[in-house]
Amino acid sequence: MKATPSITVAGIQVRAVSVAGTETCIAIPSWKLAFDIGKCPDWAVSVPRILFTHGHADHMGGIVHHVASRSMMRMPPPEYVVPAEYYDGFCRLLDVWREIDHSELPCTVRSVVPGDRFAVGKGKAIEVFRSVHRAPTVGYALMRTKRTLRPDLIGLAGAEIAALARTGESVHLQVEAPEVVFCGDTTIKVVEQVELVRKAKLLILEATFLDDRVPVDRAQKTGHVHLDHIVARADLFENEGILLTHFSARYGARQIEEILNERLPDGLRERTFPLLSPQK
Repeated sequence: MKATPSITVAGIQVRAVSVAGTETCIAIPSWKLAFDIGKCPDWAVSVPRILFTHGHADHMGGIVHHVASRSMMRMPPPEYVVPAEYYDGFCRLLDVWREIDHSELPCTVRSVVPGDRFAVGKGKAIEVFRSVHRAPTVGYALMRTKRTLRPDLIGLAGAEIAALARTGESVHLQVEAPEVVFCGDTTIKVVEQVELVRKAKLLILEATFLDDRVPVDRAQKTGHVHLDHIVARADLFENEGILLTHFSARYGARQIEEILNERLPDGLRERTFPLLSPQK
């Protein structure tokens, strides 16, 4: 069995494969979920919740293998989160495969639209937003709520804070922030339009094209991000870490690193990491 491709950015582990037009599956183990399923790599079978961004085959094609493998291995039925535009077709696809496979393929399918939000555990929620691609696409923000000391109490001695707490006064605030944001296939407009994208601790953003072999306007027309788009908007990214994915297969790993080192400005390059294909 091949080793699971893994990278840690901003203190968050990501297990993933993403090559434009071939396969995208990006798992966040700490959240027990993945964005898209790609061809369903072996390591993704154990992921119980899949958040789909759109219906292109390189993002959704492995769905039947995922649900069938989990059933065969007696794992709990998975949950699939699907943009509303694809919900009916997704369910029909599963029904056809149930007929062909002579099996139940048990799973739960949730339809979502931009603006939806649902809890997935204590202090954890998923928020849905619109991405900008040539097919209807959504992105997902993994929102975490943490308890933090009130700003006006920062700097006080511990004994003073404890004394306030004993009086019944609340000394903490519940603060929610985007921990991970994944945009799916998109244009750079999602960075401009969605604040959660810019503020996520970890932003996972596609960067399909990196140089003049594919013009910027062509990247825009096909619904993808060009590195020129990122460079021109470098000051917008407030993220602690950025994981670039979905590189065109025309770029090898060494070339990707070289282009990013040459093109990304200081202050952004140090926070930016490429998801490199294990085949490159």
